[in-house]
Amino acid sequence: MASTYTIYHNPRCSKSRQTLALLEEHNITPSVVEYLSNPPDAATIASLLELLDCSARELMRTKEAAFVEAKLDDANLSETELINAMIAWPIVIERPIVVKYDNTQPTQAVIGRPPENVLTLL
Repeated sequence: MASTYTIYHNPRCSKSRQTLALLEEHNITPSVVEYLSNPPDAATIASLLELLDCSARELMRTKEAAFVEAKLDDANLSETELINAMIAWPIVIERPIVVKYDNTQPTQAVIGRPPENVLTLL
């Protein structure tokens, strides 16, 4: 069975648009999740963290105003608290994230910064 892909996408982000275009140039039409209007749930974020091999803090955009306003730089916040913050303020999630699925199971993920990172999934 062929691989399928999902992109957690922000259409207002140039890197996200470039990543989507790069996938399309390689004849891949991913499922597009506009995560600002449809934030992933805690289980999905936990799965993404595992696939990306990173912590919740490493998946956060620390320069976003919401990150500062929500005081997410507090080193005492747990992984669960940070995941809940990403659900409450999805703008703080690094973007874009592309997930590769084989037989409907997620097998790999990368952050499309730079967009060429997604080529490792192809």
